[in-house]
Formats: sequence, structure tokens, C-alpha cells
Amino acid sequence: MTSNATKLSQDENVIKAAANIRAAHESGQPCAPVRDLLTDKCLESAYAVQQINTQHWQQSGRRTVGVKAGLTSQTVQSQLGVDQPDFGVLYADMFIGDGESVAIDAVLQPKVEAEIALVLKNDIDLVNPTVVDIINATAYALPAIEIVGSRIADWNINIVDTIADNASSGLFVLGSKPVALTDLDLRLCGMVMERRGEQVSTGAGQACLGNPLNAAVWLAKTFVENGTPLKAGDIILTGALGPMVQVAPGDVIDTRISGLGSVRVAFAANQSKENTND
Repeated sequence: MTSNATKLSQDENVIKAAANIRAAHESGQPCAPVRDLLTDKCLESAYAVQQINTQHWQQSGRRTVGVKAGLTSQTVQSQLGVDQPDFGVLYADMFIGDGESVAIDAVLQPKVEAEIALVLKNDIDLVNPTVVDIINATAYALPAIEIVGSRIADWNINIVDTIADNASSGLFVLGSKPVALTDLDLRLCGMVMERRGEQVSTGAGQACLGNPLNAAVWLAKTFVENGTPLKAGDIILTGALGPMVQVAPGDVIDTRISGLGSVRVAFAANQSKENTND
């Protein structure tokens, strides 16, 4: 952590913003945008908030299993006035098995998007890693559904809010049939997402920074620069292949990605309602 990042992590408003997001996560009640607490509203302040909560959750026993890229669509970047993606941390308790059902309120204000996940077989600790380094370090790819969410009320976010909120992460679902990169052209992998059998989102690998491997390169480079290089076994969610889709109780989301197969998740009633009926 740089000296400026250390200074930011000790800033009273940064600490308060991190506490507000944790409280929303733990209570299930969204909080107000945190950007208003961060007077300089810079990305470094937002990442300082994220890092405070990462350290908190790691110390509380949550196990990190990888990273995710967000804002990989150039259209979304333009809307938010940024020229690069953002990132968040994946925890083991965020994983949902292919075909499983999840309570709709397990994630605050949930939406879903289709992604390509990479699983590493080697560490990536090189300065300025290239696409070749990513390919050589990758064990296999999997189709994925990310269930994104926001601890910020009404999704009233800008780039500072989403970074502070661990890149609006929630849960993630992975397919179960690994595919080697030698059998894929990730840029041309087409995606179709269906909700209860109705097509609701389409896209392709090129929607993700031109190629999901480009997103993986950016993540690997960023984490080397941060002094926390990606490790063997890490999962990388490379970013959305198409538009996000809202979900409701009873929805079943099926996603097919050419060359990678399919992945599914279903949404049940609220946890609180289920517990009431026990």
C-alpha cells in the first residue's frame, strides 16, 4: 500500500464510508451514496474504502478466491466518465453452484449478467503481463453468471460508489465443465441469456474490452502494481458480455456461451419469508 493509500485508509470519512457499506451488507438495508463522504471523490479514496472492508472481512474469516473486473463495457465507461475498468474481490461464500437456487434477498437489489471466468494454474507476478502470460497461466475457462448488487440505495451510484462497494459484487455462479483456452476464441464467444425461457440479454466476448483476455491482463497488471499478484487457483471474472438483467422471485436464468456450454441459477423467495414458514 502506498503512503497516500495508507493516509487515505486512516481518513475519518473513508472509515465512515466503509462502515456504512458494511452495515448495509450485514443488515440488508441499503445506505446513502458514499461519494458525498469522500470530499475529493477520487478513485483512490474509493479503493481505500474497498480495501478497509476487504481487510475487515478477511480478518472475520471470509476467504478470498479471486477477483472480478467491472465496467468493462466502453459504453458504460463513457457514461461514468472513466477510461478504465474497476475491480472487486471474490469470496468463497459468494459462490453458488450451477443449477442451484438462491434467495432473492441474498444480494441487495440483485441483477444478473453473463461472463467468462478464467481459473489460474500459475501465479501471475510479472511486471506488465501480456496476453501470452495470461494464456500460459490459465488452467481453463468456465461460463459464469454474476449476480451483481448494490449496497447503495436505488442503485444511485457513480464510479466512486461502485468501487467503494467492492465493484457492486454480490454472488457468482460457475459452470462445471472446464474448457481449455486452446479450444476457444474468447473474442467471438457468443452469449444468450434467458429468463424463464425468454431471451433477455445477448452479447459476445468482444463486448468485454474487445476480448475477455484484455480484462484479465488489466487485472493481473493492476494487482501486481498493488503488491498482491494473482495466484494459482484464483478465479477471474472478466466482465459482462451483455446488458445486466433484473431478477425477481421465481426467475430461472439460463446462460449459454458458445464453446463454453451453459450455466443456470434460480431465484427463490426472500430468506426472511422462507424462515418464517419453517
